Amino acid sequence: MAARRKARKRALDLLYEADQKAVSGGAPASGDAVALLAERIATPHGEAPMREYTVEIVEGVAAHQARIDELLETYAQGWSLERMPAVDRAILRIGVWELLFNDDVPDAVAVDEAVALAAELSTDDSPTFVNGLLGQLLRLAPVLRDEEAAAGG
Repeated sequence: MAARRKARKRALDLLYEADQKAVSGGAPASGDAVALLAERIATPHGEAPMREYTVEIVEGVAAHQARIDELLETYAQGWSLERMPAVDRAILRIGVWELLFNDDVPDAVAVDEAVALAAELSTDDSPTFVNGLLGQLLRLAPVLRDEEAAAGG
């Protein structure tokens, strides 16, 4: 468990950094995340080796980011992606990817881990927001998964 939690945290760091670079530079965040991941793997700068699950998360979020962001925009009542704290955006992207696109993670674990990251790293209101939004998507997950399967995603 601790290994996956560390992998999520590192993926969050990469997704957050890529998102911030995209905001300041105008480049698409998903491509930046994969490029940043490749850069960190190639030149680790004294960091521990990249965990396999970190790579899987970053690549998975990047591959499905358009759909993930569409779902977040649709179900985050009153919140646009741009209005969300950047850390929450990255946490939610990981959570949605784990819920809908990664069969290896139990749904409850995906939500719990996202809420734990929000509690540790974001605002006081973030855990409730993340829990509520992912909880709503969790209730819709069977239908959303069927839609993804039908669309070939």
